[in-house]
Amino acid sequence: MSTATDSNTENNTENNTENNSNQGKNILKQSAEHRYADELARLIQYDAAENNLKPIGWIRSPKAVRKFILGDDALDISRKFYGDDALADRCIVTLLGKQGLMLVGEPGTAKSMLSELLSAAISGDSGLMVQGSAGTTEDHLKYSWNYALLLAEGANTKSLVPSPLYQAMEQGKIVRLEEITRCPPEIQDVLVSMMSEKTMMIPEFGDAGRLFAQAGFNIIATANLRDKGVHEMSSALKRRFNFETVHPISDPAFEKSLILKQLRTELGDLGAGISSEITINEDVVDLLVTVFQELRQGQTQSGTNIKTPDAVMSSAEAFNVAYASALEGYYLGDKSLSANAVAKQIIGVVLKDNPDDIKRIRFYMDNVAKERAKKDKTWKAFYEEGKRFWQ
Repeated sequence: MSTATDSNTENNTENNTENNSNQGKNILKQSAEHRYADELARLIQYDAAENNLKPIGWIRSPKAVRKFILGDDALDISRKFYGDDALADRCIVTLLGKQGLMLVGEPGTAKSMLSELLSAAISGDSGLMVQGSAGTTEDHLKYSWNYALLLAEGANTKSLVPSPLYQAMEQGKIVRLEEITRCPPEIQDVLVSMMSEKTMMIPEFGDAGRLFAQAGFNIIATANLRDKGVHEMSSALKRRFNFETVHPISDPAFEKSLILKQLRTELGDLGAGISSEITINEDVVDLLVTVFQELRQGQTQSGTNIKTPDAVMSSAEAFNVAYASALEGYYLGDKSLSANAVAKQIIGVVLKDNPDDIKRIRFYMDNVAKERAKKDKTWKAFYEEGKRFWQ
């Protein structure tokens, strides 16, 4: 067991070293295994020091994977997933077994981020991903061909172009299937036999045309609850997955601290000068979180019922508003995060699909924000700026 695991670790380390040469300073978003490379390296040392048990094919132990996701102050490991800790535990246990992991929830609840973190910690590679859509074909899930080589040399491993799923089975890694319910039913059903038998048939290779999944292989799929009914999964496919629901953050104070932390991190990535020059007014972030919480839940802090917009009012969207408002303040304003900018940036969140959302926001501005504006200067700035767009 240890020989196979050590070999797998060595191969992944070499791959990461090679990929690091392509990680320039101006990359907008690094993969989890590169962004947190130091933490992941410390967790390998932690496993060695504690003699933690590692499943065959896993680079790190389940204990180390958990620490990577939920954080550990003693090891200087940052917390990356904020939510139900028990959910993270169940996800890890699922991936230890034969079932795939299905993460479902509202848009913006960090399903994709959680799948990326799990893949990076377990396999050292979060890039094996298939994006589900109406245009996803069987080739995207299995393999295709380099037709020039196919004509010149015939069907062989050189002319075959492996899909991310093929590579994950061959190398014993985690593969991510994003938005699986957006794939047509006949494409979803391709997964059924592969998930149960852990093999992929390649008829073009004749008698040798069978790929056996190596230890460490598993699938993490995601689906949005708002996409329910786009392409309903078959009962056979559902049985191959353990379903876990990722819920929105319900605690305003927790959501505020998370947005502030992420905002400072993202601004810091733009440069030390930018992050130090922007004034982050926490009262503005508090207002932003309150607006999103109330519109998401359909109820104000005082208990008044309001209609929720059809637009996604997730924590991810709230952060996007805060980030855009900070950048507006830095480049076009007084280098501060202001309530005026928040009022303008919310337009891009709400005005997407349903025209009735305009009426719902107008009601919120006229009946909730207006009253608070009489007593609070931050709400007054938000309301006054918002009037220009919602009247």
